[in-house]
Amino acid sequence: MNKELLRKYLDNRCSESELGEVLRWLNTDAINEEIKTWILEDWNSWQEPVGLGEDEEFTVLFDKIQERIGSNNRNNMTKEGKALTLPVVVTWLTRVAAILLLPVLTFLFYTLSEKNNLSNKYSKLVVDSLEVIAPLGSRTVVQLSDGSEVHLNYGSKIKYPQFFSGGTREVALTGEGFFKVAHNPEKPFVVKAGNLNIKAVGTIFNVLAYPGDDAIETTLVEGKVVLEQNSQIGKDKTIGTMVPGQHVAYSLLNGNFSSTKGRVEKYFSWINGKLIFEDTPILQVTERLSRMFNVDFQVKDEIKDYTYTVTLEDESLSQILDLMTIATPVVRKALPRKKLPDGTYSKLKIILEKRK
Repeated sequence: MNKELLRKYLDNRCSESELGEVLRWLNTDAINEEIKTWILEDWNSWQEPVGLGEDEEFTVLFDKIQERIGSNNRNNMTKEGKALTLPVVVTWLTRVAAILLLPVLTFLFYTLSEKNNLSNKYSKLVVDSLEVIAPLGSRTVVQLSDGSEVHLNYGSKIKYPQFFSGGTREVALTGEGFFKVAHNPEKPFVVKAGNLNIKAVGTIFNVLAYPGDDAIETTLVEGKVVLEQNSQIGKDKTIGTMVPGQHVAYSLLNGNFSSTKGRVEKYFSWINGKLIFEDTPILQVTERLSRMFNVDFQVKDEIKDYTYTVTLEDESLSQILDLMTIATPVVRKALPRKKLPDGTYSKLKIILEKRK
């Protein structure tokens, strides 16, 4: 008996002479009733050898069976054998057939595994690819899968997963965002802004983190947030815990923190289309107006110490500039837009200087 003949027998492809050989084998080597137990034991205890190919795997088990048959026959030459019942033969042959199908099963398992790996790979790509941008001159609102809501100010963007997984709900902010976080004490909500983490459970707060700014600012309206310095090489460093009505500015120049408490509406009034300035330097005012109206400002040195206290709501850029010229001795000059090589036009540029 050999592997090729047994395979042909199981596939019902034996010739008459080959079938006779199989039957002779069944009537001699395979008829001993006492081998029933060890056949089942060998099958149940057999472990797949590591690193063996298809032919080697079959040979290891088949040779083991043949060796055991030979040994058993030699030890029982004088004993009367009993016929192995058909169900036992069929059961054993069925298991042998399973061995022959190992390559097919292995291929199927590999295919399914690869499919799952690809699914996981692309699902991760999807998770990392969601990004919403509020262009200059526009605001937008983002609804997250956990029920949290994020308002994005002019020229801001947020990157977030389609569905949150793991122990935290992490998003990355560039620009300014107002967060209404859905309560979930088991999974903290973390806003990554530069090298600062703002961690909350169920909280309302504002984060200001535009590229090029000297500071990252956080304003807490309700609840509690924990501020952490994001470390690239070790554990994040906890800075402190904020309380409602607190505004914290983290300097990107020296790493220092400054904190104030009191009326904080001015830091997030933008979500309602309002701008509140309280003794605000002109450079900060023009920076806000630049994002809001998508224009460039040039402020002359002689007026950089001017400050403004005013609340603006639904005013046009022209109206706001008129108010500035009334409140302080400044004049404005608008430069014409220039046509760019791609057919678009440059942003409007406004120069502010001292009235002579």
